[in-house]
Amino acid sequence: MLNKYARAFFTRVLTPFAALLIRLGVSPDAVTLIGTGGVMAGALVFYPQGEFFWGTVTITLFVFSDLVDGNMARQLGRSSRWGAFLDSTLDRVADAAIFGGLALWYAGRGDSLALCAVTIFCLASGQVVSYTKARGESIGLPVNVNGLVERAERLVISLVACGFAGLHKFGVPGIQILLPIALWIVALGSLVTMIQRVVTVRREAAEADAANAGGGTG
Repeated sequence: MLNKYARAFFTRVLTPFAALLIRLGVSPDAVTLIGTGGVMAGALVFYPQGEFFWGTVTITLFVFSDLVDGNMARQLGRSSRWGAFLDSTLDRVADAAIFGGLALWYAGRGDSLALCAVTIFCLASGQVVSYTKARGESIGLPVNVNGLVERAERLVISLVACGFAGLHKFGVPGIQILLPIALWIVALGSLVTMIQRVVTVRREAAEADAANAGGGTG
């Protein structure tokens, strides 16, 4: 849902920056790799220490590489299967780093095994949501459904909550509660999205099988 509108807006905003990188001789793959490395560093260095504000600032600076590399490839006329594969694969790595960093915080100084478990569920369910679409498409199904909480929603909800939660170190009281609330929202939303996609694939598979059976008897 959010993905379609946010991606269109930020693509327009980041087009001049993408053009500048092209003039400097930077490749789309390099942007993808650097962006993923920056997200991982921000998540795994800052989040386990409870530095949610600065971790989120660092991640946000690099997370837009996901839009910049694709923009560069289109401007260069070089959109490729390899670029799409690399981008999608490293998206999963970046997501795992973000929720992994939060899980490390709750397993350690955050001192909440319950929230650690919720965070791990966010990590795992997000990967499964992506897998269900990829696997469905690989067997020839369109997986035509707009999920409740897809990758863009997971990132926005989690990062905004992390950023605000980090403000408690600047003297804002009670703001930390936003992060547990956000994690529960992401966990439940991801579960709903996973169910939506499984149900959609089941329906589309049944329709495709029925169409094939009908074609075979005609």
